[in-house]
Amino acid sequence: MRLEAGDFVLPVDKPEGPTSHDVVASARRALRTRRVGHTGTLDPFASGLLLLCVGQATRLSEHLTGLEKEYEATARLGVSTDSLDREGTIVSETDDLSAVTEERVAEVLASFQGPLDQLPPQFSAKKVDGEAMHRKARRGEHVELSPVPVTIHDIALLSFERTLVRFSVRCSSGTYIRSIARDLGEAIGVGAHLTALRRTSVGRFRVEDSIAVDALDDEARVSHARVDPLSAVSHLRSLEVDDADAARLVHGQRLRVEAPGGSDESSTERVAVVHAGTLLAIGELDDGLLRPRKVFPA
Repeated sequence: MRLEAGDFVLPVDKPEGPTSHDVVASARRALRTRRVGHTGTLDPFASGLLLLCVGQATRLSEHLTGLEKEYEATARLGVSTDSLDREGTIVSETDDLSAVTEERVAEVLASFQGPLDQLPPQFSAKKVDGEAMHRKARRGEHVELSPVPVTIHDIALLSFERTLVRFSVRCSSGTYIRSIARDLGEAIGVGAHLTALRRTSVGRFRVEDSIAVDALDDEARVSHARVDPLSAVSHLRSLEVDDADAARLVHGQRLRVEAPGGSDESSTERVAVVHAGTLLAIGELDDGLLRPRKVFPA
């Protein structure tokens, strides 16, 4: 299927309260199309950047979900909840905060930087046996989870008010900020949970460039905020093809091409295939052989 004017990525600023699915439903109504999806869930209590893929751009979602993300978060020390956030049930509480100092908090946060194995929350969208963990948790089921590898690229203490710790995080996709709050509390020995979370960026997308949910029916504002498919996958290396090669790719044929500058021909790489200034396909380049994976013929 070809990309049309109604195929784009739309950065939206989700407010606290609605689920990510609620925002998708609002977009479907406002944009008058059923083909809308998002590229990464935000919890209902969280706010910030949610990337919506509209029309044929929904086929690009898998190439956006893995982008690194940035957050600003607030954790409350001394109180732990079962969901690791403010919406959960308190499971432990302490008044002894003698071990809590700004220096200790900063030290523990800094220790999380780099690659680490993180234990996901019991309440999460992570699926086990085909079902979201939060559904199992709400039924009282406890599932033994294994830590998963994540990377904290940057983490910094923004403010400290004894029991409230505000910090920023830039991390790999799949990182749970609620787990960082839990681990912070456990490391200090007082417990903790997340009270606020705001996603400020996904890859090159910034929340400052997003549109409010209540403005989704404003055509001018949507037009200003929308991102065309080629720009949306600008994190992928681009490969330009001529008319003849474009025709071959559209019909599913492979091409022998020179690897883009700086590419390691011994490794497989996803690339954005460009024809006449528009996105023609997402291809897989392996040892100089280009295979079309998702094609958008003009």
